[in-house]
Amino acid sequence: MAMTKKTLMVLILVLVLVSLNDGAQVHHVVGGDRGWHPYTDIGSWSSARTFRVGDKIWFTRSAAQGSIAEVETKEEYLTCDVSNPIRMYTDDSDGITLDGEGARYFTSSSSDKCKNGLKLHVEVVVPEARTDTTTAQVASEGSDKAIAAPPESSAPSHFGASFALLMAGFWLSYMGI
Repeated sequence: MAMTKKTLMVLILVLVLVSLNDGAQVHHVVGGDRGWHPYTDIGSWSSARTFRVGDKIWFTRSAAQGSIAEVETKEEYLTCDVSNPIRMYTDDSDGITLDGEGARYFTSSSSDKCKNGLKLHVEVVVPEARTDTTTAQVASEGSDKAIAAPPESSAPSHFGASFALLMAGFWLSYMGI
């Protein structure tokens, strides 16, 4: 019986720890409600976000907007040179996982549309590296680069984790472990 209690305790603790990490990944819909569109201020949209390793970005666009090109260099991004992209994203049914720290550059596959503002530069940071809101750089509308301040803490997500820990504590007390 003691072995069963200990096994159950370990299982509960593992589940609680997994639930604490569950909220780490964020899904960003580029451009928010307006999506990937020439009338969307992509620079302002991105300046309000922090992109972390493991997050996903989603480009919601119409067929008229064409494909998304990921380019390798800042120069290609700034000049809208899409002649040699790293990747082309033609289907927006799958999110693009931000799988490493550093700069990522996305543009419209149409050079003209890119020059009209359909481009996105994100700085991906590791999850532990939180930027202080007082020192964060917020990009202006015409900026080619946006380093976003971290979002305000979300009370519901903290409440869920606190509640899970509280329930685990009550259970452990009840079981006399």
